[in-house]
Amino acid sequence: MAKLLERLKSQIIDFAFERPKYPMRFRELMEANRIYMDNLDIKMIPGIRFCRLRLYLVYFILWNLVILPLALLFHKFLVRLDCHVSIILAIFFTLLFFGTYKIFEERMKKEAAKRLIVEGWKNYLPHFPYDKYAEQVAQIYKEALDKDVPKHKIEQYIIDRLVQS
Repeated sequence: MAKLLERLKSQIIDFAFERPKYPMRFRELMEANRIYMDNLDIKMIPGIRFCRLRLYLVYFILWNLVILPLALLFHKFLVRLDCHVSIILAIFFTLLFFGTYKIFEERMKKEAAKRLIVEGWKNYLPHFPYDKYAEQVAQIYKEALDKDVPKHKIEQYIIDRLVQS
């Protein structure tokens, strides 16, 4: 079941998010990793672009896969309800639809950002597994910014610090 959910997530990201034409530069990767690790706004990560219409379409399909069977299951009960209760239920489900959409959108953006970071990580830091070193690299990058390490030496500074540890 977990593999199915991962595959579904991957297909949604492939469908709704546009892949950047060019790979991330090292500084962009470090900044994106820092943003991701600090749970900051994902919109600040370069290369995260998505089609809102496609994301709405996917969400609408997923929502209907949940709601339609429930509506069919409880149809006889819903027919007997007073129209006022039906209106209140319609309002409730509309609120639920749009409220959960925002959660869905943020989660998909976060997954797309992580995927973009991991792809960039494979280009620049292939000998350091992302899962193991991501937080440490974010800390080292923050230290490099605090110490005003020149832009052209940040990559070397980070790699030297990783090798030392």
